[in-house]
Amino acid sequence: MKVLIIGGGKVGTYLASHLLADKHEIMVIEQRREELERLQRELGAEHVMLGNGTDPVVLESAGIRTMQVIAAVTGSDETNLVVTNLSRFEFNVPRTIARINNPKNDWMFTADMGVDVALNQADLMVHLILEEMSMGDMMTLLKLRRGKFSIIEEKLAPQSSMVGIRLEQAKLPSDSVILAVMRKDDILIPHGSLELKAGDELIILVHSAQLDQLKKLLIS
Repeated sequence: MKVLIIGGGKVGTYLASHLLADKHEIMVIEQRREELERLQRELGAEHVMLGNGTDPVVLESAGIRTMQVIAAVTGSDETNLVVTNLSRFEFNVPRTIARINNPKNDWMFTADMGVDVALNQADLMVHLILEEMSMGDMMTLLKLRRGKFSIIEEKLAPQSSMVGIRLEQAKLPSDSVILAVMRKDDILIPHGSLELKAGDELIILVHSAQLDQLKKLLIS
């Protein structure tokens, strides 16, 4: 993919490094001149541009019209919102992602403002901490659509009714699907004839409203 990142701080640099490692085409716009040398050293000069990401001329120069994704990850919510708004409504970028620094600003980051995905770091951390405090085995790996869906990892208990049955026989909650089965050192691709065993670690996408129902099914 071709990805434009606005903000070359720690978050932007980390994101850019991962995307480059996965062979994506990226460009980072950073307006702080003092950060330019570091970014060029870490990412390569060809992937870094000095400028203000809210300036349409700068965005044009960075090739925004050819970008498939834009990620606004600066430390300013106002900047991130302006960037995603311009990207969607001025330049028709297919996918816009914005970082939210202040949880109180969450209400502004909507589709009407040009934001497809809003990442509220504080909110994600709070939810993860609360879930870990529950002392349960279920681990949340990722939250999607502002927490509406979760990707979780859970070990199949020996007493679970799912032990010994094939996946096609599993009566999972309606808004859930098994993405992978980890068994010892192997990762098994889920298919209908795969028989589940006690101790299997299941990676499951599930609607948040059905988490309790799913957990009960896996442990009893």
